[in-house]
Amino acid sequence: MRIRIIGGLGLLASLSSVPAFAAPCDQLAALALKGATVTSARIVPAGGFVPPESAAGNGGNQNAFKSLPVFCRVSATLKPSSDSDIKVEVWLPASGWNGKFQAVGNGGWAGVISYSAMAEAVRAGYATASTDTGHVGGGGAFALEHPEKLIDFSWRSEHEMTVKAKQVIQNFYGTAPRLSYWNGCSTGGRQGLKEAQMFPDDYDGIIAGAPANRTAISLWIADAVLKDPASYIPPSKYPVVHQAALAACDARDGLKDGLIDDPTRCSFDPGVLLCKAEDGPSCLTAPQVEAAKRIYSPARNPRSGKELFSSFVPGTELGWGIQALGPEPSANIYDQYKYVVFKDPNWDWKTFNFDSDVERGNRPENLIMNATDPDMKAFFSHGGKLLLYHGWSDPNVPTLNTIKYYTTVVEVMGGPAKASSSVRLFLEPGMGHCGGGEGPNVFDKVGALEQWVEHRKPPDTMIASHVKDGKVDRTRPLCPYPQVAKYKGTGSIDDAANFACAAP
Repeated sequence: MRIRIIGGLGLLASLSSVPAFAAPCDQLAALALKGATVTSARIVPAGGFVPPESAAGNGGNQNAFKSLPVFCRVSATLKPSSDSDIKVEVWLPASGWNGKFQAVGNGGWAGVISYSAMAEAVRAGYATASTDTGHVGGGGAFALEHPEKLIDFSWRSEHEMTVKAKQVIQNFYGTAPRLSYWNGCSTGGRQGLKEAQMFPDDYDGIIAGAPANRTAISLWIADAVLKDPASYIPPSKYPVVHQAALAACDARDGLKDGLIDDPTRCSFDPGVLLCKAEDGPSCLTAPQVEAAKRIYSPARNPRSGKELFSSFVPGTELGWGIQALGPEPSANIYDQYKYVVFKDPNWDWKTFNFDSDVERGNRPENLIMNATDPDMKAFFSHGGKLLLYHGWSDPNVPTLNTIKYYTTVVEVMGGPAKASSSVRLFLEPGMGHCGGGEGPNVFDKVGALEQWVEHRKPPDTMIASHVKDGKVDRTRPLCPYPQVAKYKGTGSIDDAANFACAAP
């Protein structure tokens, strides 16, 4: 076996159990890939990976990288168009490869490799890949006057990465991955859906959490709370509104546990918080009440009254500032309208018209990143499985959007009975955006998908846990929509064993 010595005898010792491969890691630097160039290929010793400074904020817990095994790290630049500059990395376990490939998605406008997600995949024995989607930095300015780069971000980088990663895997191990999975949330969830819709043969199973399809949600919230200073709800009042929502909605499922099981079954009126006299820290002024009502209401065309897109539900209050804390809306959506829709970096959100401008923003050329096509038949026809999930307390992406999308997919498939073998949606009470929150939010999505794809055992339930101060303080079953977890009537309400999935 050939070993490239990097870092002295310590590395040599750590590689003593590395098997022979079809091509040693360093030789992958010479691998010929159409429309791409391998820029680096080297062995990384156990615990030796340090994410680059450019990945600040996306590297995850640095201690998590200390537990990484020896792996081959391949970096490449993809140029499917003359204006493309897509960076990708492929990580290949030097031993213990499970024979499978897991690609990981991005967040926001991407612009960086998802190193922490790659590390998690490698620790589980997967070969993995991630891309910066063709630009550097977490904003949308790159898209201005660069239509090819917008295409790269929207879908092309993920597909090209997938194709090239499989070639790298084939050359390193001497065999192609026997199964391929996508694992992503937010932008990564949208990317997974886009893969299934446009390139149904790329993956065998897809995890798509909180798919971040673009709407004008941040502009809707900003219009409610930022245009008029009197309407602004300061973050100090978010807990007050949240507790009022819990008081109104928590017990409607028959169990008072600090969670709203299904916010759509509760009509919370923030008017209960109306100040009886002058403004105070535990009440809302009349303009603030109206602003809160708008946040809970779907956006509507001011002329026709037609619903434009979903907004947020009771339980999301603690994160309202994400959309419009002031003085501007969330940069994710603001950039979409500045650089993609209006193509003007000086565009002022206060001029937005919820009649004509929503229509303009929804033109196909402005939403090429969105993955809303419900026809998944090509993906499902070869046995592809889609696991959707979304937290009910998500303040970034409206949960109702994912429910609407899932419903349309089920309709195209011919109803729930036919669709359930291919697609399932799990909603998590109290969970925030892709995780976190007051409710149980840690669950084994990859394991559930593996059982579904590899053993034809669809996930009838997943056990989620909530961690406080490093200890699990509550577990609950997650149920396939529209089922919910119902208390059996005895035992601790913090133990998943005392709940069962049932119709709402």
